[in-house]
Amino acid sequence: MAPEAILLVGGKGTRLRPLTVRTPKPMVPAAGVPFLTHQLARARAAGVEHVVLATSYLAEVFEPYFGDGSALGLHLEYVTEEEPLGTGGAIRNVASRLRSGPDDPVLVFNGDILTGLDIEALVGTHRSSGADVSLHLTRVEDPRAFGLVPTDGTGRVTAFLEKPQTPEEIVTDQINAGAYVFRRSVIDAIPGGRPVSVERETFPELLGAGAHLQGMVDSTYWLDLGTPHAFVRGSADLVLGRAPSPAVPGRRGDRLVLPTARVAPGAKLTGGTVVCEGAIVGEDARIDGSTVLAGAVVEPGAVICDSLVGAGARIGARTVLSGVVVGDGAVVGEDNELRDGARVWCDAVLPAGAVRFSSDQ
Repeated sequence: MAPEAILLVGGKGTRLRPLTVRTPKPMVPAAGVPFLTHQLARARAAGVEHVVLATSYLAEVFEPYFGDGSALGLHLEYVTEEEPLGTGGAIRNVASRLRSGPDDPVLVFNGDILTGLDIEALVGTHRSSGADVSLHLTRVEDPRAFGLVPTDGTGRVTAFLEKPQTPEEIVTDQINAGAYVFRRSVIDAIPGGRPVSVERETFPELLGAGAHLQGMVDSTYWLDLGTPHAFVRGSADLVLGRAPSPAVPGRRGDRLVLPTARVAPGAKLTGGTVVCEGAIVGEDARIDGSTVLAGAVVEPGAVICDSLVGAGARIGARTVLSGVVVGDGAVVGEDNELRDGARVWCDAVLPAGAVRFSSDQ
């Protein structure tokens, strides 16, 4: 029997605002479709047929879009948390919808990770090692922002170390990559009805009790889409073919222009740029590595790099954006220059020439 999966999609995405003011993070488009579509399509390609979505923030938007999942060849169910329960609490909260027996494997995915993980290999590792929980681990150059997961020579997890600060604490470059296989009975043993963190509570307690936690290092593509800069990069990498997904709606390449978008012949789109439904890009605009969401307008001569332009937003002529997020419905007037993490809130209006960078800064 193919394993079933739980997708944790309840987070508020506060680090991604203003992208997530009106849209939950998993529904923000990446490479032209909601990011969650890529995760569901990859699970289906790995043989998963039944997925339970653990929703919370803006929960009402998921089901109208995905329905019962049949368009993706899946059977989807939705469980909404009334109060945020944390990762472990969310997993426990959907346990009643699972069909697996006590010893069967259940996949769990965080809803904000873009990865090329070999899902079938993770399940295979879980089965062959006889583990209670198996974790996808990836290696990173600077592990200080993550929880470290050292393993022994057989891949068995030996400790969980929260974000290390001193060089002595960095005993491995392996981090928890946010995808797991649980033995079903382990899920049922998580305390119900209260917030639980699998990272800080469930996994360390299991380890302390002598349970078998297995790590599988898979160093294919991996990106935490928690920040606007990372989200924009992830979308571009999907279009460029660096990150794998069966759900990209078009050919891989420098640009992805969805069917109802209009791009002027003299505009230049590069670096995995996406122009979504109904968006308009004017003459001589240059857009690199960026996402222009549905119905947005980029006026002639604008230059946009590594940025995201929200749904229905308008970018004025000759305006320069670099590393910027413009919220849904916002207007950035002509001849502005915004850089390096600037965020324009939903429906904000920035007059023409309001923000400029001088060359001697």
